[in-house]
Amino acid sequence: MATEAVAETAPAKINLCLHVTGRRLDGYHLLDSLVVFADVADRVFAAPAHGLSLVVAGPEGAGLQAEPDNLVLRAARLMGVEDAALILDKRLPVASGIGGGSADAAAALRALARLTGLPLPSGSEVLQLGADVPVCLSGRPSRMTGIGEHVTPLPALPPLACVLVNPRLPVPTPQVFARLTARDTPPLPDLPSAALVTAKAFAAWLAAHSRNDLIAPAREVAPILVDVQAALEATPGCLLARMSGSGGTHFALFASSEAALGASRPCMPRIPSGGSRPAGSWTDAHRGKPGVGWAIRPPPVQK
Repeated sequence: MATEAVAETAPAKINLCLHVTGRRLDGYHLLDSLVVFADVADRVFAAPAHGLSLVVAGPEGAGLQAEPDNLVLRAARLMGVEDAALILDKRLPVASGIGGGSADAAAALRALARLTGLPLPSGSEVLQLGADVPVCLSGRPSRMTGIGEHVTPLPALPPLACVLVNPRLPVPTPQVFARLTARDTPPLPDLPSAALVTAKAFAAWLAAHSRNDLIAPAREVAPILVDVQAALEATPGCLLARMSGSGGTHFALFASSEAALGASRPCMPRIPSGGSRPAGSWTDAHRGKPGVGWAIRPPPVQK
């Protein structure tokens, strides 16, 4: 049990692909997705206190309130924590398809476990917070299936760099799924070892054998996403460009951090903005050197 404040990162989740393979009688969709994490992240701080509280701060915190249904507070209540002061340093765009809320909930669970000494909730309990929370709690490249309850670690991936872009237009997940017409598409094939040799081979396999079934309905919600995709595909060195999750964040994969960083600068003026935020579109390069930019995160060191 900690006597001082603890902090946990909540990295952006990237769905490299997302197949909708069915729908249960209770309405939950069955998914098949390859998930990785970038090293851009929100942060959750937890400190001893009398009573449970949450303060939302950070450059992306304006759209959030510390309301009872906030996933950070729900995570605390799930663990039975009644005495903790929580701070969410929000740096990922809201409703953007990169699992910000789920990552925040997972980070809160880890922080509170360290703070209180309590065990983490069971997998079925974690799933109550949302389909993406179990994979975010794992924090490593994984294949996610079912309604999110099955999380299988992926083999070592080749080094990858990426650019993440969001046009500053929230794309609410319920609206996207409401427009989905095909709900029983084929699952992913197994990932062959030949696809893991290089970034180029991996991107080529993704392009040929995977997809994101939510792209078409997301574009109905936000037609501007067509232009985001086109801008990324036109970027020199881009191996694959695709929407993550239910949108509207898109990623572009590159073979090196230098290529990603070089592509992000000329890419920025071409990315359209939805006009919902004065800052324009959210564009950054993800690189392989910590502290310099962003990269696909390697698996965490197991302790």
